[in-house]
Amino acid sequence: MAAREPLPVLAACGLAFEAALAAGPGVVAVCGPGPGRLTARLDALLDARPDPLHAERMNEGLHARVAVPSAAEVVAHVGGATEHRPTRAEPAWAGILSFGCAGALDPELAPGTCILATGIQTAGGFLCADAAWLRSLARCLPRAVHGELAGLDAPLTSARDKAVLWRASGACAVDMESHAAARIARRHGLPFAACRVVLDPAWRGVPPSALAGMAADGGTRPAPLLRALAAAPGELGPLCLLAWDALRARRALGQVRARLGARLAAP
Repeated sequence: MAAREPLPVLAACGLAFEAALAAGPGVVAVCGPGPGRLTARLDALLDARPDPLHAERMNEGLHARVAVPSAAEVVAHVGGATEHRPTRAEPAWAGILSFGCAGALDPELAPGTCILATGIQTAGGFLCADAAWLRSLARCLPRAVHGELAGLDAPLTSARDKAVLWRASGACAVDMESHAAARIARRHGLPFAACRVVLDPAWRGVPPSALAGMAADGGTRPAPLLRALAAAPGELGPLCLLAWDALRARRALGQVRARLGARLAAP
């Protein structure tokens, strides 16, 4: 009897470049940005329940482009027949890893710092990371910081608000996708973990022009960004600092991805 192929992993990302980095052998990247879009896209994939080999084929080429499969594409591949879908006793996915960038809450965390989440603080309670997956990630990333992430539904843009949340929660960083991914994983009975790299430090805010330039797919819209910057030219300096932080974070995230290998170190 042939050995069963390892199940693929779902990478839950917020930005297009994060999903492009995450995609690879045994990994299907799903991009928000934000909890609403991410939840809808993860639910569509998990409800359609594609087979593992198809999931890996769908993932081919995602290092160059982000292509999130729709539920219709998945169902079309399996013929739309429910009898071909795995049962709950035969899961189609190994788990969900929240992968990408985060905003630091702890002032000691510099851009590029890798965080392995012990769990996610949400409005509905604390969601723990899978212990076995966390250990596997830590073996690949021995210098990573371990701590809790705070999950928010909207961007936290000011240094003052970051400081307030840090004092109130003790979480070391914040993002908008990890809590959605953790909830989806719990709902579908899948292991969950989170690996995030600090982009903006706690002491620096995010200029509104940067948010104006974010596209619905997590990419950048140059025209709205330039219009927002023209209306608030004083944001040019902070925007340049954010761009430098983003470059550092992107390089660090690429190094993290290379260390995690196939299937994002899923046990």
